[in-house]
Amino acid sequence: MAGAFKVDGKMLRVRDTLFFEDVNGNELCKLQQRLLTIRDTMTIEGTNGETLATVKKALITPLRDRWTVKIGDGPDLQVQGNIVNHQYTIGDGNSKVAEVSKRWFRLADTYGVLIEPSQNDIVILAVTVAIDMMAHP
Repeated sequence: MAGAFKVDGKMLRVRDTLFFEDVNGNELCKLQQRLLTIRDTMTIEGTNGETLATVKKALITPLRDRWTVKIGDGPDLQVQGNIVNHQYTIGDGNSKVAEVSKRWFRLADTYGVLIEPSQNDIVILAVTVAIDMMAHP
């Protein structure tokens, strides 16, 4: 089942923050990149300030970047594929939890996110936005 979400960006002095909201404007989570810390990590926080996930660029090589996602109370996720071209999967080691692809769209700067039903949609969407922001500064 598809959902609709809004992302509202705020530029603050110490951090960049994106707020994810439902269609009624209720905040669901926020994505923060602290400008005073290492730029290869972003945190996704819930409405009460709890850490839902941390996205980290773990390894940079000439051919491939390695990304990990630490989920608050769940298994760590691995991101594999071509991040720069928006063609990758997110998995927990045993199964795929989401797939990101530009192939489904004809518009140049558009990509889709297919999320498995058992996952938290908003957290996975926030993870893909964090990866996009860090891969395309």
